[in-house]
Amino acid sequence: MSEIRVAGLNATSAADPATADGGAARPVGTRPVVGGARRGRTARIWVLSALLWTVAILFALPFLWMLSSSLKRNIDVFAIPARWIPDPVRWANYAEVWFGESSLVRYFGNSLLVAVVSVAGELLTSSLAGYAFARLSFRGRDKVFLLYIATSIVPVQLLLVPRFMFFRGLGLYDTLWALILPGVFTVFGTFLMRQYFSSLPSELGEAARIDGANEWRIYWSVYLPLARPILAALAILGFVSSWNSYETPLIMLSTDSHYTLPLGLTKFVDADGGLSAGLAMAGATSSIVPMLVVFLIFQRQFLQALSHTGLK
Repeated sequence: MSEIRVAGLNATSAADPATADGGAARPVGTRPVVGGARRGRTARIWVLSALLWTVAILFALPFLWMLSSSLKRNIDVFAIPARWIPDPVRWANYAEVWFGESSLVRYFGNSLLVAVVSVAGELLTSSLAGYAFARLSFRGRDKVFLLYIATSIVPVQLLLVPRFMFFRGLGLYDTLWALILPGVFTVFGTFLMRQYFSSLPSELGEAARIDGANEWRIYWSVYLPLARPILAALAILGFVSSWNSYETPLIMLSTDSHYTLPLGLTKFVDADGGLSAGLAMAGATSSIVPMLVVFLIFQRQFLQALSHTGLK
């Protein structure tokens, strides 16, 4: 009889792990709470997804309205109630913007030249300065870096007049160089590259020095290839900032042939303040295409840079 009881106890313990571990037996007919937790997690995911889609649609509405208005007649742009689908569709707005009297081709070329040259210069100078502040040891390095970062406290608008006087003294006023040079040296780019190079192992440079590489070779062949994701992120941010710049070209340029695209869009406003809304929206829609192209080209590296910021 005792053997039968022991066998029954063992069978019960094997069937119910909670009883085997000394816990209370689970009531008959109950199930683990895993399913409930899973359903709760699924519900939270659905709610979060719905919230994100709502926010995304709200952010997309101005761009959709701009695209819709670019295909409308001026009289239909501000019609009440608003019509999202143009009727009739006016493709002539884009033809006028690019091939008419107020063609944006020249302004588009000026903006593209300024953005590409300034971004290329920013990537070079920021990576060099970031490598020096992160990997080179020299007297007062940290103090110089802090002083350089402190210059970002000064608002950009306060620098417009000093820059105007400086470039006029150099004979660069009303030239594209007055727009390119300020974008080549940036505090944000230097800070970003310095933080990234500081996160990389110092053993890489030490191994290269043992092999006889100098500092330039270590920077160019060892550290810079590893910084492609952060360089792509900096290129996107720099391109967007240069492409959308309005205040600096307004102060530094006075000749119509040197205008950039943001200034060129003002040609659709007449002397009395009247706006050719359809043409202006067509020009604005065309102006965002280069930014989308740049983002699509560097999208993978940009996402890698964002993911790297959360890892050690």
